[in-house]
Formats: sequence, C-alpha cells, structure tokens
Amino acid sequence: MTQEHIHIKTPEFVSLQFRLAGLGSRAAAMIIDQVILTLTQIALVLLLIFTTSANMWQMMEYGWMIAIVVIVLFALNWGYFFVGEYFFNGKTIGKNIIGIRVIQENGHSITLLSAIIRNLLRIVDMLPTSYFLGIILVFLHSKHKRLGDMAAGTIVVHERKAKRKKKTPLEKEIEARGLNKESISIGILAMNSLGTKEFNLLKTYSYKFMEMREIPRNLLTREMAAILLPKVGLELGTKTVRELENMLLVLYLKMKEDWEFEL
Repeated sequence: MTQEHIHIKTPEFVSLQFRLAGLGSRAAAMIIDQVILTLTQIALVLLLIFTTSANMWQMMEYGWMIAIVVIVLFALNWGYFFVGEYFFNGKTIGKNIIGIRVIQENGHSITLLSAIIRNLLRIVDMLPTSYFLGIILVFLHSKHKRLGDMAAGTIVVHERKAKRKKKTPLEKEIEARGLNKESISIGILAMNSLGTKEFNLLKTYSYKFMEMREIPRNLLTREMAAILLPKVGLELGTKTVRELENMLLVLYLKMKEDWEFEL
C-alpha cells in the first residue's frame, strides 16, 4: 500500500480501502468552489446596488452596516462549504466535479460536529493568505490533512470510479423491475442517519435474497424492511413482500454510490 492509499477498519469491523486526495485534486476543487463563491458575491453586490437607494453608500459609513456585510459574507463562505460537506455526502460542487469527498477517519460519512469544526478552522487554514497554511499542511501531512481535518478527524478521499463490466444478476433484477435511485424520495438527513453497518446489511440482503426459497425470503425481507425502512422515514404499512423488496433495493442503490468504494 502506497502513501496515497489508506486502509480503514470501521467500528463495525468492516475493512475499507481509500485513495487519498492529494494537494493537486484538493486545490482544483478549491479553485472551482472559490470561483463559484466569487461569482455569487459579485451577483449579490450587483443586486444590492440595483435594488437599494443611493443612500446605501452613506449608510456604509456606520459601523453596524459594515458589520452586517462582514457577517453576511462570512455566512456565505462558511455556509457554502458546511452545507455541501454535511448535506451532500462530503462534497461541495468543486469536490463533486473533481471526484473527491470528505469522510470521517473511521470511514463513516462526515458528522455534523466535524463539518462545523472543519469549516470553522478553514479561517486559520487560509492564513496568512490564499490558504497558504492549509496548502503547507496538506503537502507535509502523511494523510494530506489541513488543520481543519486534524481537529475534525476527517480525511479527503477520491470517489470510486465506475467500471464497465458485465451486469451482475442483481443489476439485471433491478433493471427488470424498472428501479433506480429516484424511484423513492428520501431526505438527505434521513440518508445521513445510515452508516456502514446498515449498508453492509443491505448489500448482503440484496445479493442473497433472490437465491432463497419463498418462505425464508419473505421472512428475511420483512425483517430487513422493519429494521431499515423506518430509519429513513418509510412506512411498511400493508405493503406486499414485492413492494418491500423494491424499497430495499432502491435504498441499496442510494447507499451504494457513497458506501461501496472501489479503487
């Protein structure tokens, strides 16, 4: 294993291997994010100019007005990264384009507290200018961590790349049923409540249920549905076994993108 890869054993004793995102890929993602933020700020300023009276410039002489502007800019810059990393599986727009994401060191999705800490310390990583301190730390650290990563217990890794290969029996079954990730709507917060343990349960079920006899298959499906579906706000109600199977398969598809890593 090279320095660019990391082997993690999760709290559920599942072994995962990741390719660490180095300085180049992280810098590229940051440039994209900064361009987006800069354009957004310019648009907001232009909107302010065209929708506010000329007296606005006189009001800028007052300290409270300047304070409001500073707070708004901070909220925009901090909120952009926080929202992207916590609510969108560790990915800002820049990270998504480059194909990298932030995760916990234990292999789990980034937590709320870690997202807050990581991005509050972004201010320090920016010192003295242009992320100089952050760049130096990422370059020198064995796991390419900046200060925010060290404090939050996070790492930045490459997303898995889809490989063209022969369809598995499971993929053929999902296609035959006409299912995809969008077949069921599940909120981001609900998806974030699931972890490695739930994914591995779901993956094992998805690959095994078709090989089982009808009675044990039905029992397993109802048991898995009772465990997993309420966690994401889906009600079992009077749904048939077939409907429950479909719901579990869609949930698997949604989780697969973020939890099934390949190098």
